[in-house]
Amino acid sequence: MGSIKIQDGLPDIVAARFQEAKESGDLLAFDSTAAVLDVNGIPFQLRYCPTLKSKPKPNGPSSSSSTPFNPFLNPPPALFITPIGPSHHLVLNKFALTPNHTILATKTFLSQTDPLAADDLEAVYALLSAYRSAGQRLFGFFNSGPHSGASQPHRHVQFLPVESMREGLGEGEWDLLADGLAEKQAKIPFTYFAAPIKGNPSPAKLHETYLALHKMARYAMDTFEKRAGTDGGGEEMSYNLAFTDSSMIILPRRAEGMAFPTGLEDPKETGVVALNGTVLGGTLLVKDELEWKALREDGRKLKEVLERIGIPFSAFAGEILGWKGAPSGAL
Repeated sequence: MGSIKIQDGLPDIVAARFQEAKESGDLLAFDSTAAVLDVNGIPFQLRYCPTLKSKPKPNGPSSSSSTPFNPFLNPPPALFITPIGPSHHLVLNKFALTPNHTILATKTFLSQTDPLAADDLEAVYALLSAYRSAGQRLFGFFNSGPHSGASQPHRHVQFLPVESMREGLGEGEWDLLADGLAEKQAKIPFTYFAAPIKGNPSPAKLHETYLALHKMARYAMDTFEKRAGTDGGGEEMSYNLAFTDSSMIILPRRAEGMAFPTGLEDPKETGVVALNGTVLGGTLLVKDELEWKALREDGRKLKEVLERIGIPFSAFAGEILGWKGAPSGAL
């Protein structure tokens, strides 16, 4: 992982550019309101994030052209941070979920639904390492496929500083879910596969790890659909991939979210919750206050959402896959 050199002090550079872009209106960032809910003894934070309302819908019509605008090919100068190796650049997210929310995108168009390449993963872990060397941590996530929460077809990985994910929460209320997931599977409503990242693995080793996780997730999804009598129609598997400086985790997805009666208005309105890769960080983002209140006041709804987005662990993985914690011998 040593071929990509990243300038010293990158977290401070990102923070300064974020503040400038926020003040100039080049990005949108609103304070979010958070609550911590217990799911089988695991703390999940639920954030009401108004910024999500401003995001354009994926594959939505363009106002002046049939070709959707691609924000990653020629990033606006106010949002551009730095090149990351020969094939990627780091930009600020125009619709920031937390302070200093960044995106690692390929310089040329590559599809978000195609498998990641070794140079993608090399750039991801070089960035994670640069933050760790500066005494900070990043949580990275990749959304792929129609049920993953993906909103842009151009290949990109998003990053949230872990400390910014804690904003508005009390000390000890919440920890990054991606840490220690191998020991938590029996309590998590959805099935996932996690692999440790140790030392400084080569791009080839990182890619091998990713492909192994993807293969296990694909097998789990195919087996589940066969036993459930459903047919995926041959479409590519939707999934979320999460990255920390010590792990890589995949979550195969069956649904982006679910609708439910909020019961908080008269007449009763239906809320819709859609989740992306932040779920592997133990963070669930909702764009409407009504849904936020409904989920906050009834933790059973949250557990149901988490069961529906992927393969329910209790109903499938423990029996069929013989889960023992980590994917023994696979990586």
